Amino acid sequence: MLDFVYYPVSAVLWLWHAGFATLFGAASGLSWSLAIVMLVVTLRLALYRPFIAQVRFSRTMAVLQPEIRRLRDECGDDREKLAIETRKLQQQHNFSVLSGCLPVFAQTLMFLGLYHVLRSFDRTGAASHLPFLGGSNPLTPEQNSTTANYVFSSDLVQSFLHADVFGAPLSATLAAAPGAVAVVAIPLMLIAAIATHCTARASITRQTDTTPQTRLINAMTMWVFPLGTMVAGLVMPIGILVYFATSNTWTFVQQYVVHRRLGPVGTVASAALPPI
Repeated sequence: MLDFVYYPVSAVLWLWHAGFATLFGAASGLSWSLAIVMLVVTLRLALYRPFIAQVRFSRTMAVLQPEIRRLRDECGDDREKLAIETRKLQQQHNFSVLSGCLPVFAQTLMFLGLYHVLRSFDRTGAASHLPFLGGSNPLTPEQNSTTANYVFSSDLVQSFLHADVFGAPLSATLAAAPGAVAVVAIPLMLIAAIATHCTARASITRQTDTTPQTRLINAMTMWVFPLGTMVAGLVMPIGILVYFATSNTWTFVQQYVVHRRLGPVGTVASAALPPI
């Protein structure tokens, strides 16, 4: 369904794996793990401009919220006047809802591509028939080992399935194979959860106005989402956990660096994004 995303993503992963394979061997878990890390880095760099557009959108939105509330008080029940004044205000600040939606859409596509390609190395699980997680039907282990994964040949699929990091196979999950897997899975789960919590906490500190609803959402993003990351990590293969730990850490660091350079949110000047 999203082959136009899956093939480029798998090609980038293939290139990085080929590079690291010359150093550590094609079947090395280190080669595959580093390839996954660099795949995340490559695609997040490619999405840097959409991320900046999203930051501009959110900061401009924070600036406009007090003005929009003022307009609502002034216009009262005159919805037509409120709509006209709101459009004028948005035009003054070059604000467009579309500019906020498109970056999210692009990042969502890349997320689905990354997750799907990594998940498709092992299409034998019960969830492999679900959208974005695998093929139309779960495969037997024999079928899976002889089935290509987009640009990856069946030999490379077998290489991934047999690769391990500190004795933990990249295709293994903590729930199905505790023991050696826990030594690798638990630190990765903790990194992903802590990065998720730190990202949410930093985002909350930048909020200029809160309501009971936003405070409830804030609590969920700070505590429930990281907990959900830990729970989901129980059934995620090591290769997927490497991806999530890298991606979540990148998100936190990138947001921290960008927003620190931009300064406090809440003024028109801060909404103007300088080159970074």
